[in-house]
Amino acid sequence: MLNQTASIIYIEESNFFLEVYLDPFNKRIRVDDYRGNTKFVLEKAEELARQHQAEKLIMKARTEDNLQIYERGLQPEAVVDRYFLGSDAHFYSKFYTVERKKNDHWITEDGMIQSIYQLDIASGKPFPPKEYELKKADKTCAEELAGLYRQVFQIYPTPLNEPEYVKKTMEEGTIYYVYFHQGKIVSAASAEVNSFYKNAELTDCATLKEHRKYGLMKIILRELEGELKRLGIYCAYSIARSLSFGMNAVLFQLGYKYRGRLMNNCYIYDKLENMNMWVKNLAAC
Repeated sequence: MLNQTASIIYIEESNFFLEVYLDPFNKRIRVDDYRGNTKFVLEKAEELARQHQAEKLIMKARTEDNLQIYERGLQPEAVVDRYFLGSDAHFYSKFYTVERKKNDHWITEDGMIQSIYQLDIASGKPFPPKEYELKKADKTCAEELAGLYRQVFQIYPTPLNEPEYVKKTMEEGTIYYVYFHQGKIVSAASAEVNSFYKNAELTDCATLKEHRKYGLMKIILRELEGELKRLGIYCAYSIARSLSFGMNAVLFQLGYKYRGRLMNNCYIYDKLENMNMWVKNLAAC
């Protein structure tokens, strides 16, 4: 892609509006919002994909536009229930290179989802040893949070290994909860809040390997859910690496429902990965 820095652009013309996330690191473009003439929206989105040499176009679409999007050759990948102020969002994609469309793990990942749905739903709350302390993070935690993400992920789709970026996300409304052990952050996750459409993505889940046996992530995610409910946000979703049994199992056991898979979606951990979509209606809890 031409510009190597991720950015959001807004395009407003006489009969349509587009909000687009340009993501050069992951060689993709994502339409996060739109209104007006859907035909022109789709034409502009594809023009941007070509202009920025994207390998993948992603679109968060409204139900009423499904047929028009099919006609344009986009394929459904996932759904987030109640994303748009109570209406569903359909994630569509279009691939622009043969390599980006290939995948060797799809059947394995299908089997993993089947296995996860055989698990018992978690009842009760894990109780980690008293040396673990749960806190809501603020900007003073940014350096340590960046260090945690550097340790856990060789590659990550956003620059969370940079303290300034972590601070910027906090300023923009992202909520972080962390576990401290002996004064050091050992586990963290965040809620990226969309205050206009009243939804939130639970993301940036990371726990150091030696601290993974105590169920820290389940507690952090429950804490984030409580915070979202206090803010009047009931649509929560999370996108987990399709090859990570542990993270997908955590979401299932917390009551999230599987809603599809985003193929070759982003560079994370050590390669380009498929990502599973999980969704929960917090109002039903």
